[in-house]
Amino acid sequence: MARKARPRQVRHRQALIIFALVGCLYILALFRADGPFRPGHPPQTGETRLRVYLTGYSYWDNTPPGSAIIARPVLHREAGGTGTFNDPVTLAVGHRKVGDTFIPDYPPGTRFYLPRLRKYAMVEDLCGDGDTPQLGPCHIGYQGHSWVDIYVGGIGHDAKIADACTRMITGIQPAILNPRPDYPSEAGEVLSTNCATGPELSPLPVARPDTIARQNLLWMPRRR
Repeated sequence: MARKARPRQVRHRQALIIFALVGCLYILALFRADGPFRPGHPPQTGETRLRVYLTGYSYWDNTPPGSAIIARPVLHREAGGTGTFNDPVTLAVGHRKVGDTFIPDYPPGTRFYLPRLRKYAMVEDLCGDGDTPQLGPCHIGYQGHSWVDIYVGGIGHDAKIADACTRMITGIQPAILNPRPDYPSEAGEVLSTNCATGPELSPLPVARPDTIARQNLLWMPRRR
């Protein structure tokens, strides 16, 4: 017959079991599938080089149209910026809804540097719509890359010109997350600088997919 465990031994075993369960729960929390850290979404500390799927939106196809309203203002009350480190261009990112809370894929205030545009950008807006934005393309991404949407401007320009600019810059391209402040930058809105030198920006590594219509790119609810 096996010897009965003493009370002290029982307590010791219980403590080990509880410790093991707590460790398992902690590991599971780190790898939650619905968290903001997914492929293409590196940790939010330190300079990180990655590739993103970049699209653009303008004053004319914002929500509501003909406005520069943004959902998560940080440096700007409205979408804007010239693309320098101290005045980055407004950037919209995907988000997910948890209960009544909308959680951006990257925290507001996160800076990016886009070498191809020679622009710094900052997360100040949301891309996606409805009660399940996590099911939309902005949150899911494109071909394993984060989907980020930069404000190109458009006030004082024809809507067709602004739309042509957004198409011109769309594609998979390099980016730097949490960049240092001394990368070369060309001050000015994207439409007036980058899109004014169109041949330099074309062709892109990956063009806008034909299966994604323009109206499906930006259903931009502004949640404050």
